[in-house]
Amino acid sequence: MNYVKREIANKKKWTDRFGYITDLSGIYILTREDEDGIKYAYVGQAKHVLTRLAQHLDGYQHIDLSLKKHGLWHSAENPTGWRINALNFPIEELDEMERHYIKYCAEKGYQLRNKTAGGQDNGKRGIAPNKPPKGYYDGVAQGEKNTLKKVATFFEKYLDVGIKGEPNKIKERKLNEFLEYIRSDAVEDE
Repeated sequence: MNYVKREIANKKKWTDRFGYITDLSGIYILTREDEDGIKYAYVGQAKHVLTRLAQHLDGYQHIDLSLKKHGLWHSAENPTGWRINALNFPIEELDEMERHYIKYCAEKGYQLRNKTAGGQDNGKRGIAPNKPPKGYYDGVAQGEKNTLKKVATFFEKYLDVGIKGEPNKIKERKLNEFLEYIRSDAVEDE
């Protein structure tokens, strides 16, 4: 499914469940309560609220992943899913209103999923630790690290390693390099 079709389908998911959402500018407040009664909230702003919510269902930011994991609220089908409340405001008021509703949710006892105190202007500041985004090469490096750990375990527990043919200085050096490469304490230190 191409991007445009996914966006249309995602908008439909929101409007089917919460029909009153418009694509005007405004603030949206996502809330959910888990099975233990802990309340969570995320407050966002958008020039086009419905479009932004559709993007959340396709994205990979922290709130996007939580929406994918917990789904949208439905009384019987998914009672701990995310609910939405959307309020329309003029674009020039979005920064102020986002900060206001983040503070409001915090005062009401919600565990905030926002990373900043809101706004897109100079007043933006962090309220939660930000992990740097991981890219392709970070994933490749992590994959290599995981593979090294697994190979090291195989050799520590089940396999022997040795030199092929007659030993010589080069083969011994390469054997030592290999053993050092898969040494599990060296892998863990990286």
